[in-house]
Amino acid sequence: MTEQEIIQGVKKRNRSAQTALYNQYKTLWYMISLRYNRDEDEAKDALQNGLIKIYSNIDMFDPSMGTFKSWSSRIIVNENLMLIRKRRDVFSLDNISESDHTQVLPEEDSTEKLSSEELTKLIQVLPDGYRLVFNLYVMEGFTHSEIANHLDISIGTSKSQLFKAKKLLQQKLEVLI
Repeated sequence: MTEQEIIQGVKKRNRSAQTALYNQYKTLWYMISLRYNRDEDEAKDALQNGLIKIYSNIDMFDPSMGTFKSWSSRIIVNENLMLIRKRRDVFSLDNISESDHTQVLPEEDSTEKLSSEELTKLIQVLPDGYRLVFNLYVMEGFTHSEIANHLDISIGTSKSQLFKAKKLLQQKLEVLI
């Protein structure tokens, strides 16, 4: 089945089409959720909530506005942000403990490139504020203004958190290489 046929089946609430859609995108959606959450259970919760939204709002998908992949990925990102907002502890962005900087990273042969899973692990060990801003800016393409609105922080804080995230990632990558 083509992606269009699968989407049409999901619109008709066809179970096999829903399964086919899930199987096609589950890895992408889960990796997005893992980038936003250190805890696998929280990532799975966000993914499950996102799936419910994708399936229930699939009639709103408009192929003329972009790909299904980008539309559904944005829903998964938004679900992760909503779960993070509910926790609210993340938004003390400047209150980063030293233990956040010293977590153990995966060991890697310096001659091999990092896989997407290894990169996700590196992003996961960033302090919460750094990780959120890095994901939204670098991975999702949000502007600092949009990030500030989503996270209820200033544009300056968004820029600062991105700078610190990049610096910390660079330090951690130098250790691996």
